[in-house]
Amino acid sequence: MVYETSALKATLSAAAGDNAALQQELKAAFFDSVARQLDLLRRSRCDANWMMAALRLRAIAASFHAEELVVLAEEATESAPGEPVVMRKIETFLNEITASH
Repeated sequence: MVYETSALKATLSAAAGDNAALQQELKAAFFDSVARQLDLLRRSRCDANWMMAALRLRAIAASFHAEELVVLAEEATESAPGEPVVMRKIETFLNEITASH
């Protein structure tokens, strides 16, 4: 699956303008935040921890207008902790979007 990155790019441009260094910093913060929440999802052993990580992931995605990730995070909130299909989808998203930037 190929994820659309134009909304993310537009968000970064709107926030940082022509400042390439700031755009890179914001992009790195986004990738790090997504990776951190993915790690928390992987380590979640109870419903509350899973839900908290999924909701944080959704908030991060919404903040950066990454609509595909918002959908994936919402899918996680509706899934059982450790749901492998959801985890793979989020990992794929992170890998593809990181490679495209």
